[in-house]
Amino acid sequence: MRLLILILPLLTILTGCGVQSIPTALNETEASWAEVQNQYKRRADLVPNLVATVKGYASHEKETLEGVVEARAKATQMTVDASNLTPAKLKEFQSAQNGLSQALGKLMVVAEKYPDLKAAENFKGLQAQLEGTENRITVARRRYIETVKEFNNLVTVFPTSLTNSLMFKHEKKPQFEATATEQTVPTVQF
Repeated sequence: MRLLILILPLLTILTGCGVQSIPTALNETEASWAEVQNQYKRRADLVPNLVATVKGYASHEKETLEGVVEARAKATQMTVDASNLTPAKLKEFQSAQNGLSQALGKLMVVAEKYPDLKAAENFKGLQAQLEGTENRITVARRRYIETVKEFNNLVTVFPTSLTNSLMFKHEKKPQFEATATEQTVPTVQF
């Protein structure tokens, strides 16, 4: 009985360590994932304007333009709920977004072929917004990576892991992983 009296307060303190921090970290992880999706949506919203601008100058680059439109469609079809994010779903989502990134890269190369297009104010504005969006995506993904690390630490590292195993039973959240394509240095030719 004495042992129980000594252990009970200690157990209460240990489990209390994660009672608020684990749900708070889960909320942060879900919010940071929502921001990643928000930035990808911003990019997807810019793509039709960029394609329309390029189309006016580069009508014979139909294949590249169709590739961008198709990649955008695939990227916007794929959504992942933060509360149900698995490594497989994250990989599928990243693959769709990577396809759009590659298609946009090809579109920018096409744009380099048309000096009038490069000089057009509409194109320069859209290009600047797209570059800014890519930077925002990078920042949002970095924040997501950090919040997932904090959450995963809470659910796997003692003493909060004890609280998780007794009360919440959350699994670790998946992290972003660069695909092989993303790790390949692009070739620039003039």
